[in-house]
Amino acid sequence: MINFSVLIGSEPHSAVLENESIHIHTMIQWPKHSHSLPKILYPLLLLLKPVIQFIMLLWFLCIKVPPPDAFIVQNPPSVPTLVAVKWASSLRQSAFIVDWHNFGYTLLGLSVGRSSLFVSIYHWLEKRYGQMANGSLCVTRAMQHELAQNWGINATVLYDQPPEFFRPTLLEEKHKLFCRLNRYLCHPLGVQDCVSTGIGGYDQTETLVTTQVGTSIFLKPNRPALVVSSTSWTPDEDFGILLEAAVMYDRRVAALLDENDSTDEGVLWKEISGGKQYLYPRLLFIITGKGPEKEKYEEKIKRLNLKRVAFRTMWLSAEDYPLLLGSADLGVCLHTSSSGLDLPMKVCHSGAPVKAFLWKEQFAAIKPFSHFTETCIV
Repeated sequence: MINFSVLIGSEPHSAVLENESIHIHTMIQWPKHSHSLPKILYPLLLLLKPVIQFIMLLWFLCIKVPPPDAFIVQNPPSVPTLVAVKWASSLRQSAFIVDWHNFGYTLLGLSVGRSSLFVSIYHWLEKRYGQMANGSLCVTRAMQHELAQNWGINATVLYDQPPEFFRPTLLEEKHKLFCRLNRYLCHPLGVQDCVSTGIGGYDQTETLVTTQVGTSIFLKPNRPALVVSSTSWTPDEDFGILLEAAVMYDRRVAALLDENDSTDEGVLWKEISGGKQYLYPRLLFIITGKGPEKEKYEEKIKRLNLKRVAFRTMWLSAEDYPLLLGSADLGVCLHTSSSGLDLPMKVCHSGAPVKAFLWKEQFAAIKPFSHFTETCIV
């Protein structure tokens, strides 16, 4: 029997919900509007948040969840999670196992600076309670070496593996997916763009990328190239790089076709929606995820004024997310890693070629997965 204690969020995949051996216990999420409070209160919030979460987590683990043989906790977050789980394991006489995916103190350092006293305290707690574990797992050999050399922790490497439903999407599945996504695609981040023009006329036989004739489904010759990126909209993923690349592509294509700034984009978009094919395709960037910097980048996208590039931001169900990844012509991973030792799972999930930023240690970490190294561009 497996019991998950999680914060309230999106609905898990049906394969998890329908498994009789898995029970999910949801906890209340910390309010997300705290960033709007005065900065002078930020240190107080840094202290108050872990205390409240610690009490809530300890109550769940000691009272609500049936006694387990072992508590397995993913790190980060480290504080107060490691402390609460260690206390609960001692009270309930269960094993305490830490699954290391990154270092929490390096993530905190992105927000408050590596020299902050909070980072030093966080680092000490993370290391101290990590050493108390009965067993440790980690995602790369580089992290295993760091834990052994500088933390005094012997960890076993257990590589993340995507579930079997992360695969290239079948044509019929792609058609049904884009029928469902039509309501998102027809609303641009701005007034209008090269994707939204003419999209309102689509029905269940036609989508942005496919068309159905009788019982047969075909890819449209003038469909946009689909680029997908998944993000948590945090400082360790610089989407400014992606926006710069989009502008460069748009300007370069315009120069190659001898277009100038006075070219009527409305005429161009009507020609595209009418079926006209161009040597260089339109690009549709679909960025999935939730996070603190989402609104900032959406405002930047609105001001780009692009002719052949469109952006959409959305949050998909657990069932539709792998279908979208499997439909992509290209995946983009902008995760730069706060520690340089973890493995970006977005590279592993995508069924498409992936453009990613990897440290030397991270690139070595993906070598055991031959199909990843074939599709990963560094």
